[in-house]
Amino acid sequence: MKEPDVLVVGGGPAGMNAALAAAESGASVVLVDRFAKLGGQLVKQTHKFFGWADRGAGARGIELAEQWSHAVLAQPQVETLLGREMIGAYRDGIWLVADQEKYIKIKPKKTVIATGAAEKMILFENNDLPGVYGAGAVQTLMNSYGILPGERYLIVGSGNVGVIVAYQLLQAGAVVQAVIDVLPRLGGAYWVHAAKIQRAGIPILLQRTITGVYGNQKVERAETVGVDDKFRLVPGTELTFHVDVVCLAVGLTPLSDLLFELGIQEYYIPELGGFVPWHDQTGRTNRKDLFVVGDVSGIEEATTASLQGRIAGLTAATDLGYTVDEQSRRRLIEALAEFRCSTLSQNVCRGLDRLAGREASQ
Repeated sequence: MKEPDVLVVGGGPAGMNAALAAAESGASVVLVDRFAKLGGQLVKQTHKFFGWADRGAGARGIELAEQWSHAVLAQPQVETLLGREMIGAYRDGIWLVADQEKYIKIKPKKTVIATGAAEKMILFENNDLPGVYGAGAVQTLMNSYGILPGERYLIVGSGNVGVIVAYQLLQAGAVVQAVIDVLPRLGGAYWVHAAKIQRAGIPILLQRTITGVYGNQKVERAETVGVDDKFRLVPGTELTFHVDVVCLAVGLTPLSDLLFELGIQEYYIPELGGFVPWHDQTGRTNRKDLFVVGDVSGIEEATTASLQGRIAGLTAATDLGYTVDEQSRRRLIEALAEFRCSTLSQNVCRGLDRLAGREASQ
């Protein structure tokens, strides 16, 4: 059995920064990730980030993944268990990891959960037909493996992910016929990204939804229709798109399965993606030895994830008696609050305020 000071579950920007902060403070760390490579969603993000310069603005996701993963792998206080699946969390403090040939038991003093999020699905006729993809799957195939899953695309969802994937597909030589969204305004995309794809000839059609996809054993066409202000279908506004891929960019939901097993207090906050664990400004949950960081704590973005991870790692190390510069830790907490207020949408900020107003059950 492994008995580290800190267990980190998830090797994305939040998990890597949590591991580094705790290890640099002197704590022993075990980091577990189901993939064979550190980086999480960053490994397929080829665009440059906005945000805070000290936390990666101006750099591409693939560059940040390489920078942080190199630091983690070079840190002697961090043991990485890559390509392993965390399959169980037990109330006696033991965590169970599945290896290819055996199970590994881990009993940490503190745990940081950074499991990220999963893509949401929407209902429409034949939505299980080959050719219907989540945006993350398209990004993985295109940016990580150099494979285009089709030639002609319809993007559903006008948030940042939707418009960025549309532009990346265009760069890769694909035809993007349109980006549609059921909302009457852009679904959270930065205007600079939306303007870029429109200049390239990709229309953004608002107040429009997909009703079905059809074809001979794979997607060959997608049917869409306009909606009114109450999201009711408007007859006579139907549009058909002859595409072989429908790319769904309709949001994320926190991957909090492990937290359910432990009885962590969760609340349904739609603005943050669904059920999210209650946590304070350091990421601490109602279980004092367990922290949540990154998208599992509420859907935001890479800058806030990396800041959350560093704060939680330092706080865990402080709890364990390691020497941490308290002023630096407090400055990070203040910087996270300031960054959120200046960059996040009002919707997300409203969700964070709602969560902060809830109580933690002991």
